[in-house]
Amino acid sequence: MRFIFKTDYAQDLRLAKHGGHVFWYSLLLLALLVAPFIVSEYWLAQVTFILIYSIVGLGLMLLAGFTGLFSLGHAAFLGVGAYTQAVLTNMGVPFPISLVCAGGLSAAVGIVVGLPAMRVKGIYLGMATLSFGFIVEEIFARWEKVTGGNAGIHIKAPDLFGFKADTGNSFYWLCLVITVASTFTIMNLLRSPTGRAFVAIRDSEVSAQSMGIHLARYKSMSFAISAGLAGIGGALYAHKLQFISPDQFSILQSIDLLLMVVVGGVGSIHGAFFGAIFLITMPQLIAGVKDYLPAVIGQAPGLQGFVYGAVLIAFVLFEPLGLYGRWLKVRTYLQLFPFYRAGMFKRQKSFQKSDRLK
Repeated sequence: MRFIFKTDYAQDLRLAKHGGHVFWYSLLLLALLVAPFIVSEYWLAQVTFILIYSIVGLGLMLLAGFTGLFSLGHAAFLGVGAYTQAVLTNMGVPFPISLVCAGGLSAAVGIVVGLPAMRVKGIYLGMATLSFGFIVEEIFARWEKVTGGNAGIHIKAPDLFGFKADTGNSFYWLCLVITVASTFTIMNLLRSPTGRAFVAIRDSEVSAQSMGIHLARYKSMSFAISAGLAGIGGALYAHKLQFISPDQFSILQSIDLLLMVVVGGVGSIHGAFFGAIFLITMPQLIAGVKDYLPAVIGQAPGLQGFVYGAVLIAFVLFEPLGLYGRWLKVRTYLQLFPFYRAGMFKRQKSFQKSDRLK
């Protein structure tokens, strides 16, 4: 098991805490760089979708995992970014400018949603964001002059000041660069005083407020950053599909995004990536296994929903920390074997969320 003895304050500022981090993450980056040359076009498209959903997952993880504010209408921010990107791109605006506009408009909408929602929390916050999702979906369907209504709208290939990412490989590189940049941004944000304020609000709003943290300001900031990343992910999502319609940003999409965060591991950056991998690969696994099941089960229309629900219940009951939490336990077991203690990860009662004002 690895022990890190800190001898310098600068060690707390390093993203890589030890040589193992440098080695494994460099190996992962190398694998992503060579992926277009060794995998088929289909699987490269799946990896591209994983990168896109990871960007959205990072934003939702910041909101839900690090600030403690759950959103049931996050697909609306995804849709705002997608439609903004589609409209501006079709008008001839270069990709970098339209991407910034998509993220900025989604962040502005996030602030508009976040300010009224600051007066509620828990299930009432979920209901408020859910209502917002229904409203935005209806706007997409009714505003036909801009969005094309239920008929949808096509979008051109990204134009980077003359260079068009109109192939699967070129668009993969674009998504990879944006994903890496988004990841480093969130990692540095969480190490800053702003990120620590988010975590303090998640653990105890009363304690955070007593320490001088302005709850409304930081909650609104969390909503804005989360919505901005969702908008950037929505812009890439629109370019990848080349066609968007209102039904792609429904409540079911919001539930999928929340499922991605919960299954991946709430409260960890790794969880956003694990959740994106789960969300993209699970339909492939179900499609591959259903042919070997009895016809009454394999051909059932609600098979995928049933599997998703069963997986979510299993994680909530037996592994609240998600896939990343399970990986930490497996890693610790391998490091301590044969001296691993059975009750090491036994859950204990937490007193962090005590309400002292009741």
